[in-house]
Amino acid sequence: MGIKSLSALSLMAMLITACSKAPEPMPVSTPEPTESKSDTLQGGTDYHSFANPDEIRVKHLNLDLTVDFAEHVLSGIATLDVERIKKDVDTLVLDTRDLAIENVQVDGQAVPFALAESDTHLGSALRIELPAGANRVSITYKTSPEASGVQWLTPAQTAGKAHPFLFTQAQAIHARSFIPLQDSPQVRITYEATIRTPKELLAVMSAANDPDTERDGVYEFNMPQPIPSYLIALAVGDLAFKSMGERTGVYAEPSMLDAAAKEFEDTQAMLEVTEKKFGDYRWDRYDLLILPPSFPFGGMENPRLSFITPTVIAGDKSLVSLIAHELAHSWSGNTVTNATWRDLWLNEGFTTYLTYRIMEMVYGEKREQMEFVLGRQSLQDNIDSLPEQDEILAIDMRGRDPDEVFSDIPYEKGALFLRELEQKVGREAFDQFLMNYFEHFAFQSITTDEFVAYLNETLLKEHADKLSKERIHEWIFSPGIPSAAPEAQSDAFTLVDAAREQWLSGQLAAENIAAADWNTHQWLYFLNNMPESLNIEQMMELDRAFSLTNVGNNEIAHSWLMLAVKHWYEPAFDRLHRYLVSIGRNKLVKPLYRALSETEAGKAMAKKAFEEAKPGYHPLTVKANEGFVQ
Repeated sequence: MGIKSLSALSLMAMLITACSKAPEPMPVSTPEPTESKSDTLQGGTDYHSFANPDEIRVKHLNLDLTVDFAEHVLSGIATLDVERIKKDVDTLVLDTRDLAIENVQVDGQAVPFALAESDTHLGSALRIELPAGANRVSITYKTSPEASGVQWLTPAQTAGKAHPFLFTQAQAIHARSFIPLQDSPQVRITYEATIRTPKELLAVMSAANDPDTERDGVYEFNMPQPIPSYLIALAVGDLAFKSMGERTGVYAEPSMLDAAAKEFEDTQAMLEVTEKKFGDYRWDRYDLLILPPSFPFGGMENPRLSFITPTVIAGDKSLVSLIAHELAHSWSGNTVTNATWRDLWLNEGFTTYLTYRIMEMVYGEKREQMEFVLGRQSLQDNIDSLPEQDEILAIDMRGRDPDEVFSDIPYEKGALFLRELEQKVGREAFDQFLMNYFEHFAFQSITTDEFVAYLNETLLKEHADKLSKERIHEWIFSPGIPSAAPEAQSDAFTLVDAAREQWLSGQLAAENIAAADWNTHQWLYFLNNMPESLNIEQMMELDRAFSLTNVGNNEIAHSWLMLAVKHWYEPAFDRLHRYLVSIGRNKLVKPLYRALSETEAGKAMAKKAFEEAKPGYHPLTVKANEGFVQ
């Protein structure tokens, strides 16, 4: 969708005529997002922010917010410390979405401000006139009950059923729905916060959390390292804490705490091996917060406190690669960050590569090989289904909602590219490159073009006989997977392939498949590679032999339910409904809604489940799936 423009002269005329004592927000047209000096291949330009950090840049945020569970709003004051990059500019531009701006002050005096018309994807630009010499501005505001980055849960939607719950999800551009700020990953800020809640609840943030804090309804936080806005996060609920190591622990509702701590007890070991291999962990502690099942993602790498879905608590640590992934973001993503959403692969490709390495170091090569095979297959599924323009690492996001960039392309294709670099130059040399890279760009937000320039001056120059610019550019700027890319294979899947083929050919009954010792990865490989020609009798045979309709592992259940939809296996439909209404993780529910939407009968089932689940779904899950039920 296009963005409406506004001339600087007309805007300034509006600002000058605003009442200086107690200005009110004024409707204005939406301005174009700011352009940076460098626009090579869209590099450096954040097309998803109206902010003007090249002129006036926010450096520090101080929040004082009250959490109102009755009205479903956050209200209070955001105080921004700014640096004037251009001395002759006196207008600060911030990003907002559906915020009620009550007043704006500098040194206790009201100043003029203007709130633009709302753009569908980007929200509204907030323009504030700063007096000469002013470098601190305070904004009194209130969020909307429908804020896109905030989810309010009733007691019934929590594990404990006794208290309400709140959590935020700012990535990609949803921080602006609960804080007025420069909501661009290229703007890094430090922050402090005071959060006021009902006394029986605990608040935690992506900042320094005190596990022994008194539960008194007033909680104070500090984030001393500069982070992009999408990593600001808040959660409030009936939470308890349990240590898992010297620098690691877990927050969860009391009924889930012990299971979570047991499942993720290897987190400390993951941290230590990653630190030894790729450089110091720079964030003091690394804790986990286990959220209710409506959380739309597997995890979110909020610094110091990753937000984690409970769907990965399988009881056998089979899904803990997600923990390795969120931890790895402490190096790639949080310490070195993509400057725009076009550059997301710099976050997720590096992190996915590190995830494979962490799993190998902690759980062994066999485990890593299985996960690589599954990741490679998932990537190929994306390649087969996406339009070519969405298969590019440095994707063109102009005019698009940045939430649309999240596929396996930045994750698995990015990791595959790095795996090829490792194979060509050798692991020792590549590990040294990564350690130097994290050190060189620490606490910076960089573009794809900056990465390519750094790669040219380091690894490419040192290994000119093994690497080429042409091949690197093919990986980053061309669709698909380059020929002769690294292949994935696992001996652990050889037996699974044999068992599947024998069963499909009638040589082996399902009940005689020697699957008692199969792990989650082998079950996923077994189910995900079933042919399109399965019949109902075969589905029934598998279900009788292994009770797949009632399996407790959410990932295995997802694969089985996908087969149930594809082959219209009605005995699994009750479980399918329960699954869709009890889980909000998009990775698990979106493919099911998509598959159901392909038939009229399936769409009716999907609509029924969606309407029941919608009150408990996160806004991102609603947005991602509502098109399938219309």
